[in-house]
Amino acid sequence: MLARDPAALELRADPAALAPERLLVFEVRGNIAAFAKATANVPGLELIDEEELASDEDAAPVAYLLVPDMRALRQIESLWQTWMAGRDLPDGHTPWRDVFACLRDLRPWGPGDRVQPADATILEEEIFGKADDEQIPLEVEIVFRPGAEAASANETNVTRAIAAYGGVVLSRARLDDIAYHAVLARLPVGAIRSIIERSPASLAGIEQVMYIRPQSIVTEIDVADTVAPAPVALPPAVANDPILAVLDGVPMVGHPLLRQHVSVEDLFGLEPNALVAERVHGSAMTSLIVHGDRNQSEPPLPRQIHCIPVLGAADRFPADRLIVDLIYQAVTRMRGRPEPSAPHVIIVNISLGNARRPFHGQLSPWARLLDRLAYRFGILFIVSAGNVTDEFPVPGFDNTLDFENAQDADRARGVVRALADVQADRRLLSPAETINGLTIGARNTDFVPHADRVFARTNINPFPALDTANPSSALGPGFANAVKPDILMPGSREHVRVVRSGAGIVVAPARASRGAGLKVAAPPAPVGLEGAEAYTNGTSAAAALASRTAHRIHDALEAEYGQDFLQLSNAERAVLLKALLVHPARWPEETTALIKGLLGPFGRGQAPRQKDNIRRFIGYGALDPDDAVACAADRATFWAVGSLANERSVDVLVPIPAAIGGRAQPHFISATLAWLTPVLPGRKAYRAVRMKILDPDDIDGLGVAAHKSQPDINQTNRGTVYTRCWSGQRAAIVTPSMSFPLRVQREPDAGGIEDEAVPFGLAVTVAMPGQIQLYEEVRARVRPLPIQS
Repeated sequence: MLARDPAALELRADPAALAPERLLVFEVRGNIAAFAKATANVPGLELIDEEELASDEDAAPVAYLLVPDMRALRQIESLWQTWMAGRDLPDGHTPWRDVFACLRDLRPWGPGDRVQPADATILEEEIFGKADDEQIPLEVEIVFRPGAEAASANETNVTRAIAAYGGVVLSRARLDDIAYHAVLARLPVGAIRSIIERSPASLAGIEQVMYIRPQSIVTEIDVADTVAPAPVALPPAVANDPILAVLDGVPMVGHPLLRQHVSVEDLFGLEPNALVAERVHGSAMTSLIVHGDRNQSEPPLPRQIHCIPVLGAADRFPADRLIVDLIYQAVTRMRGRPEPSAPHVIIVNISLGNARRPFHGQLSPWARLLDRLAYRFGILFIVSAGNVTDEFPVPGFDNTLDFENAQDADRARGVVRALADVQADRRLLSPAETINGLTIGARNTDFVPHADRVFARTNINPFPALDTANPSSALGPGFANAVKPDILMPGSREHVRVVRSGAGIVVAPARASRGAGLKVAAPPAPVGLEGAEAYTNGTSAAAALASRTAHRIHDALEAEYGQDFLQLSNAERAVLLKALLVHPARWPEETTALIKGLLGPFGRGQAPRQKDNIRRFIGYGALDPDDAVACAADRATFWAVGSLANERSVDVLVPIPAAIGGRAQPHFISATLAWLTPVLPGRKAYRAVRMKILDPDDIDGLGVAAHKSQPDINQTNRGTVYTRCWSGQRAAIVTPSMSFPLRVQREPDAGGIEDEAVPFGLAVTVAMPGQIQLYEEVRARVRPLPIQS
């Protein structure tokens, strides 16, 4: 008989940190709720939270059952085979019938799980045409064991196997915080061919191996149309006290746009081998963070930014290091003890991604690492969603001429429909699925002067009048169906080029150009130039602008509140910046209507699924950087920071200005809550802490109701950002010095963490367009202070 001890059988969200020799893989089909209900009736089974299981709506969810011993595993296998043969289950095991009815497959963990289909395809491409003795790099994840002795034994077995197959280990990493243990190795093509075939006699058959993946490669950016640099005004003194760090390529520190603004800590010795002419990625990203899009004229940031290169020669990941280890070492060097190199850094820009790791439901080690470091150090990681530059067909247009001459609205509808048809192939790239970080998509806008638009005429603008994501911007959702990307930031008006035409067209995102790009610092192309400028686009650039905006928000708060703001803890300032960065984002009305009308689904009760399609493209919405920083006379934004213990709540009093009272005209109230959660890799719920804003009972008296063009309560409740917006045009009933309580509530924890208070940041805006006295009225009444509960 199976053990009935509730601790004996557990369903887990992630196989990381488990023992695969006692692991059964459940491939769920159909309704997840039915599977959850069925497992509740089986003694000893503990199901992960339903939201964590349903982490990829484009693929069958997978659960993992850890059994106490091999005897139990074989018994469950026997029950499954009995059920599959159509025979009755033995007495006492009838509840398993309903579980099995929800499954597509049940099998022990094996070679087919260690080598995922997408990884096998990449490895096939890697070895094509190569001799059997040629060496190919691989990342081998080892079954994580918490004890040092067991971990060492596992690694020894794996490294011996690698040597036996003719390979060599290049580097290793073991990170307890995220249950990660891996080696980077090189194996001969012949051994890799056996891995691709999932042969039990290959490395894929070694019990201590969790996964075998191709070596990570960085997503590339386009930098094109090099021009001589525009004159650079001498900036005021720049403070050498960074609050923002960049993990990227080696920047060109001698460039006139960068030399006073960037400090480089070459922790991994990558700078000497990075040719100046190849320092493209780091130079472009640091330029955007310091100066913004150079098509505009913006003042540089007042502080230096701290750069630790993680890309070396040719702007690539080092060939002999695991990227997860590089990121871990870089962040702990900056913020760890006893001597952190950048102790005040609370914003970290990562405009990078693993081009070989699209997100399909399972969190990558890189994302898990960012989540853990964010909570441990109180850091806001700002991450690019990823650029997917693969070509795709656009039905409805016979040839290039038809596509080019189509009405703007028809062309936009055709491209949005085409992207939706291939959405499963255009997913976020690791680590963009991070739960604690903000993921940035590329908004189809830039600041190219009108006269320069002609330089893009050889390509076609798919969205001349539509405010949406670029064609190459990776699509959501994120882990556990969380809203991802979080926001869209300017990533240029990306054009497309027709790559095949006749009886239909196939297009691909076009390169950046002077006519469709963001202007950045670049290495010199002509000999003798001290530095040049060029044009870039995409989500890497958008993430850099988001990081710049977060810094600008920090500067504005520091200027307004001085030490009251600066004395907040790193974590409190990080979560406040997180809330304020997302807070102004909105779904563009025309884009919302187009996606809803084009993709549906249609009929009563389909609003949540329609919103799923909208947020897949644009997250919480598009953001104008100036809106996140600038004040306006007819709106007031109130902020608060605090901390909440488990199952506690706090009422934050929101001042209601008399200016909105008695006027039957459009007005709105919006609120954004952000926090950093502890994470539990391999446990029943990865996201340990959940918070929410409760809809006020008396909100109706203010003449507003829940705004329809926003993620619903269930959709916004799946990450670490929670937003609500109420709008209307009925006259509000406002009394003198009126405030209303907005309740922030921490939900019951998933378990497995210490009951400690978790910081949160809250932003609330009250606005009535045209009422110019609104801001000053609220400003006179409010002085934000930390809240504890």
